[in-house]
Amino acid sequence: MNQTKRAAKKVKNYVILTAAAVIYAVAISLFLDPNNIAPGGVTGISILVNRFTAIPTGTMNLLINIPIVLLGLWKFGWRFICSTMYVLALITVFINALASYGAMTDDLLIAAVIGGALIGAALALVFMAGATTGGIDIIVKVVRTKRKHIKTNILFLLFDSMVILASWIVFRDLTVAFYAGIAVVTDSIVMDKILYGSDEAKLTYIVSAKPAQMKQRLFDDLDTTATVITARGAYTNEPKELLMIVTRKQIYPKLEEVVKDEDPTAFMIVSSASEIFGEGYKDITRDKI
Repeated sequence: MNQTKRAAKKVKNYVILTAAAVIYAVAISLFLDPNNIAPGGVTGISILVNRFTAIPTGTMNLLINIPIVLLGLWKFGWRFICSTMYVLALITVFINALASYGAMTDDLLIAAVIGGALIGAALALVFMAGATTGGIDIIVKVVRTKRKHIKTNILFLLFDSMVILASWIVFRDLTVAFYAGIAVVTDSIVMDKILYGSDEAKLTYIVSAKPAQMKQRLFDDLDTTATVITARGAYTNEPKELLMIVTRKQIYPKLEEVVKDEDPTAFMIVSSASEIFGEGYKDITRDKI
């Protein structure tokens, strides 16, 4: 049974990787590349180099990635690299195949936003399937094995900024460089939302005379639970149960209604939680690259 599950999961991952490669290629060939928007990373470099050579963008992307993939193979082994090589091969084929269709739009803002969003969605799917698209992803992963104190987003920002600056020099057009920046920002936002969802949450502490009823309503109405903290009233010296509850921002109004229904005199402290790790939220053990 375990082997069957593993095989099914592997097939599912490769289906996801195939879909991601198509989405990525659509972003490059139909929105960004024909509008001279270089969206950072190795793909952005490939677009720039393509303007000086007869080598198609997809092929150039593969050629630049070969030494980077070999570096990844040396550092992380075959299991990590095989799926990455699969994605790279498909991206190469699809980018070159779609290039002849030209731009879906000549509006640079639309091209940057849609192209960036599609890249972000594709990258999120690739990461969820346990692979990368090669390029800067592997370089960042290698750097962080030696310099874990450097944040992943800072490394990506550094590399992408250099590519955007290069696009300004190559095209001699600040406008396209500006829209390349918009594409990169959009890419990052969409990828983060798909991978991690919204981190906006409410952290609520409740002191109630009816903690048992409150907990049951949380289970029944909100499908959530609470952490019970043993406390003691400073004035009365009586033992109390302090309920600590984390809910996504959109769920909080329902929590408030539960408290009003069960114990209108309950004491509540509500604050914002900017980042949450654990079941239903981010996985603290998961590397971002």
